Amino acid sequence: MTSCTARYTRSAYRHRHRGKFRPEHQANTRNFEHLLRQHTKRTRKSTMKLRHLTIALLLAGGFTLSGCDQLPLNQQPAPAEKKPVDESPVVATVNGTPITENMLNTYQKQRQGRMPNDPGSHDRKALLDELINLELASQDGEKKGVDKDPEVYNKIEQQRRAVLASAAFARQMRKHPITEEELKALYKEKVSAGNEYKARHILVDSKEKAETLIAELDKGADFAELAKKHSTGPSGKNGGELGWFSPKSMVKPFAEAVTGMEKGSFTHEPVQTQFGWHIIELEDARETTPPPFEQVKPQLEMFVRNQRVQDYLAKLRKNAQVQVMLADTAPKADGAQPATAAPDTAAQTAPAESANQSAAGEPAADTAETGSAGSQTPPATP
Repeated sequence: MTSCTARYTRSAYRHRHRGKFRPEHQANTRNFEHLLRQHTKRTRKSTMKLRHLTIALLLAGGFTLSGCDQLPLNQQPAPAEKKPVDESPVVATVNGTPITENMLNTYQKQRQGRMPNDPGSHDRKALLDELINLELASQDGEKKGVDKDPEVYNKIEQQRRAVLASAAFARQMRKHPITEEELKALYKEKVSAGNEYKARHILVDSKEKAETLIAELDKGADFAELAKKHSTGPSGKNGGELGWFSPKSMVKPFAEAVTGMEKGSFTHEPVQTQFGWHIIELEDARETTPPPFEQVKPQLEMFVRNQRVQDYLAKLRKNAQVQVMLADTAPKADGAQPATAAPDTAAQTAPAESANQSAAGEPAADTAETGSAGSQTPPATP
C-alpha cells in the first residue's frame, strides 16, 4: 500500500472543506476494501466506484468527482482543518490549480501497480496529460453544479473514509510488519504433510432421522441417492459429494470421524456437529506432499494480512459504541442455510488447504478449531 502523504495536496492549495478528494486516491484503497468485504462476508457491489468515466480515464485508474461546496440539508460543514502541504515542485497548473510532482509520482505508481505491462504507465508526459484532463473535468463538474448533488457528496465521503481507513491500517502494518519467522511458523502449522480424504455425507436435523437412514444403508440403499433425497446440506443435490479435503478444513467432530474410518465404509453412528447430524461415507484417502515455503509465501502473507484486518476491526469495534438501526429484511429461500451452516458449504480455508484442495466442493472450516476468527484464503495478489 503506498503512503497517503501528499494525497490531500489539492486541499492545501484550495481551502474549501474536508470533502476535497484527489482522483489518485481511489485505487490505493482497493486492497483494504477487498479485505473489509471479506470480513463482513457480503456480496453487494461496492457503491464507492464512480461510473462517470471515459475509457481513457478508466485505464488511467479511475475518476472520482471532486468538490462539494453544498452539503446535504441535514449536515453541517465541519470546522476548517489544517491540511498537509505538498512542497514538491509544481509540474503543471490548470486554471491556477497546481499539479505537483508528488501527485504525478503517486499517479504513476498507481498505474504501474494496476497495469504493469502498459507502456503508457512509464510515459510521465502522457500521465501528466491524464491528470490535467482529470482536473479539467473536475473543474467543469463544479461549474455545472455536480458537487451540489447530495449523492455525489456521499460518494466523496465514502471515498474519503476508505482512504483514511486504508492509511490507518497501512500505518498499523508498518508498526508491526509481517516477519519471515511468523510466516515460517504459519507454514509449519498450516502447510504440513498429512492425508486428504474424499467423502460424501448426509446432513439431517435429528439423530432419529439419521439413524433411520443408517438402517436403510445397512439394507443396501445407495448413499448418493439417500443424500439427494434427504440431505439438508448444499451438497445434497450432488449426492453429498464433498470432494477432496484436509481434516483441518472440517469441524472437529466431522474430522475425527473421517480420519478414523476405512475406505468404502460409512458411519454406523450419527456424527453430531453444530450444524446437525451427519452420516459420512469415506470414498478414498491419500497422502499429501506440502508445497515449498517460497511457493506459498504470498498466500501465507495474505492469510496473515487477513487476520490482521479482522483483529484490527474487532479491536476498533470493542472500543467503540456501534448502534445498528437497519432491520435485516433480506428474503431467505426455503431451507436456505447460513454461509457457514454445514461442512459442505463453500470453504474459506487456510493456505495449507487451499494449496492442496480442488476449487469446487471444498468443505467449510470450523474457524474456532483452526485458531482464527473467520480465516479466509486470500487472493493470489494483494
